[in-house]
Amino acid sequence: MRTARRFILPAFLAFTCVATSGCVRRTLRISSTPPGALVWVNHREVGRTPLEVDFTYYGNYDVQLSHDDHEPVLTEAGAHPPAWDMIGPDLLFEVAPFQFQSVVEWHFDLEPRSDDMGALVDRARDLRSRTVKPTDQRMSTVRVDADGRVEGPAEGNDAAVE
Repeated sequence: MRTARRFILPAFLAFTCVATSGCVRRTLRISSTPPGALVWVNHREVGRTPLEVDFTYYGNYDVQLSHDDHEPVLTEAGAHPPAWDMIGPDLLFEVAPFQFQSVVEWHFDLEPRSDDMGALVDRARDLRSRTVKPTDQRMSTVRVDADGRVEGPAEGNDAAVE
């Protein structure tokens, strides 16, 4: 009887150590075209693509990418759990004596930066048409030449770009 008691406590401690040694590793794998873009996740710089970074919580993240000669990307990306890492089954996987890995992959395509003044003016017109109420009669017309110089009356913020 004494010998059985002598082995119960060490066996219980060994079982507890083995049972709690497992865990789940959660990793974001971020890539971009072109590679080498600087990445911020939730306003924290994490590195240049391609990269892997560990995370703790699933959900939506604010992602920013910037690269020389390319338009910056400001977006939101989701990290959603696999079925085995949802509430309930995750308890079994957290205490399993081996490690699981959850990898969330994000890929972003960056567009080349355009310094074309005409394209800039077209985007400004499009934005203006989506934001200005059509009933606003205070708007006057301003022309912008190919070099970006304003032609015509400039009335401060009330002038529309044509």
